[in-house]
Amino acid sequence: MKNTTETRRPKKRLLRKILLIGFALAALAITVGATYVGTYRPAQRPALELQVERTADRVERGRYLVENVTGCVQCHSDRDWTLYGGPAKKETWLGGGECATEEQGFPGVLCVPNLTPDDETGLGRWSDGEILRALREGVDRDGRALFPMMPYDDYRHLSDRDAAAIVAYLRTLEPVFNPRPETDIEFPVSFFIKTIPEPLAGPVEAPGPADTVRHGELLAKVAGCEFCHTPIDERHQPLPGMAFAGRPNPRGPFGTVHAPNLTPHATGMGSRSREEFIGIFKAFSSADNAAIEVEPQDNTPMPWADFAQMTEGDLGAIYDYLRTVAPVDNPVVVR
Repeated sequence: MKNTTETRRPKKRLLRKILLIGFALAALAITVGATYVGTYRPAQRPALELQVERTADRVERGRYLVENVTGCVQCHSDRDWTLYGGPAKKETWLGGGECATEEQGFPGVLCVPNLTPDDETGLGRWSDGEILRALREGVDRDGRALFPMMPYDDYRHLSDRDAAAIVAYLRTLEPVFNPRPETDIEFPVSFFIKTIPEPLAGPVEAPGPADTVRHGELLAKVAGCEFCHTPIDERHQPLPGMAFAGRPNPRGPFGTVHAPNLTPHATGMGSRSREEFIGIFKAFSSADNAAIEVEPQDNTPMPWADFAQMTEGDLGAIYDYLRTVAPVDNPVVVR
């Protein structure tokens, strides 16, 4: 019996040592992993050292892009849901938009930031290069990843000239003092968003004026057509083979409204002509149609009055591109 007991003791001590080593290695792995996750920086390059010249033509081009094409105004301003299409309220023009919260199913808190040149709460202390990098490469002035609700992956297709025009226009705005709560994204989403930004590899040129299909493809991206009209999976990734096929949306301040099918299928745009497509938008260019009063639950997130001011050439180019996408049989009841 004595020999058996003495034999067991070394085995117990060995097992204890193995367990201690295992716990130590696990703790080390957790510490290393937490350090890696906490200090991981998104891919980025230094912000360009430049100052965009604010010529009248450049500022006007930037105004057109911001107000009528890219959707910046709709996201970065409070919207009046008592008017059809929810036009931006002038008093908060680009001074910051709505907040996404956990109560709405968002993984944390994110308030759409102030784009005016206010030094304390806006872009006043940002350099032109930092704004350009955020716009198309997805990192802020401190090198932190922007939440991809900001469609920088689409805006990266903006030409250098158009991106500079946007910066020139933003610099001309009246500063709006509008403190915004700090963004606070829950883990693991807070880590995953760091893996998305990608620096531009070089200069970006616009398609030639004669290539209306490529020009329309660019506009469909930066205007949010592809994003809003393409169904997504539970991870918010676009469903393969369903580009522009229509997207069901959750209930919002505008009620429950779904984005229709824009493909050339009979359940989408079908045989609708270029002129008809342009005319749908231009119908909202009059002052009367741009200020139709509605009950909020009967509204739409589609900013018709803003897109109505796009040029017929740009609207026609979007139509030309949409005729080239794969037709998808997907009837969507808008409301």
